[in-house]
Amino acid sequence: MKPQNEMNIIFDSRSSNEGFARSAVSAFVTQLDPTVGELNEIKTAVSEAVTNCVVHAYADRIGKVFINVRISDNSLVTVKVRDKGCGIADVKQAMEPLFTTAPSEERAGLGFAVMQSFTDKLRVRSSVGKGTTVTFQKRLSCRVNNV
Repeated sequence: MKPQNEMNIIFDSRSSNEGFARSAVSAFVTQLDPTVGELNEIKTAVSEAVTNCVVHAYADRIGKVFINVRISDNSLVTVKVRDKGCGIADVKQAMEPLFTTAPSEERAGLGFAVMQSFTDKLRVRSSVGKGTTVTFQKRLSCRVNNV
């Protein structure tokens, strides 16, 4: 499906940039006039994906986080969050609720479960030592206007 509009951003994997990612993606998506609920769901999914990059992919260093957002026909929003970090050895296991590799007890292991609950489609591709790409789609209830 050919995008009608597209945005790319790259930033350092610092926790302080998580809010920037949420704001940038939500600002881009507002051209579709989404509901407050739809916008909050997209922002939360972006936040979870970026947090995974910061906490897991680049746990011992600062790396780059790449976000691509596409708006396609019928108000379909596709978001890709990619890193070139450590990768995930077992994606299926990582997507299980409560599973985490973070050494801190602060992590609940619910990031992928949250992303799945707030999106229409979620795909995770990863290669150990090369990085991870999280792609999610959300069809908004509004119509595309002037994009």
